[in-house]
Amino acid sequence: MADLTKLDRMFVQQKAKLIELTNEYKIFDESGAQVGVCREEGQTKLKKALRLVSNLDSMMTHKLSVLDVEGNKVLEFTRPRTLWKSRVEVQDGSGKTVGGIAQKNMIGKIRFDLTGSAGEPIGQIRAENWRAWNFSIVDNSEQEVARITKKWAGMAKEMFTTADNYMLEINAPVQGDLRMVILAAAAGIDTALKQSDK
Repeated sequence: MADLTKLDRMFVQQKAKLIELTNEYKIFDESGAQVGVCREEGQTKLKKALRLVSNLDSMMTHKLSVLDVEGNKVLEFTRPRTLWKSRVEVQDGSGKTVGGIAQKNMIGKIRFDLTGSAGEPIGQIRAENWRAWNFSIVDNSEQEVARITKKWAGMAKEMFTTADNYMLEINAPVQGDLRMVILAAAAGIDTALKQSDK
């Protein structure tokens, strides 16, 4: 069984649904084998009802967990409610803070600052275009260490569902807090951007 924290390439596929009431993603390795799942936790019936009838997602807190195929929690991340810029707090499977992702701007090419467990800067996520479909992840030395690329599932599927698919590729030796924050970023960016993109 693949260790999610050691994979350098993975495909994150949002579960396709006509109406998005709960965020859920399947995680595959490069051979196509499912190695995990990322799903939203702790939603009340009231919150689901509000998501159905309103555009208040950006004002709601979202908590997601990444689990391996055996159901072990690998990491969790929380996007607290916000009016403007999103931020995501990242914890490991035991609940220890390993870092965060904070949206830096709202206009133009979106950027996110990455921080480690003590709040120290460890890198940045940079959208490569104003539509924010593809991202470059750099460390503090400005070296690209990973990429998140949106993979289209086909025009009909994209038109009639809210599903998004992403390829995460780590292309440099990355350890510790930065690796965990990058792993959270593939689904974390979607949560941060899409909840305010309705």
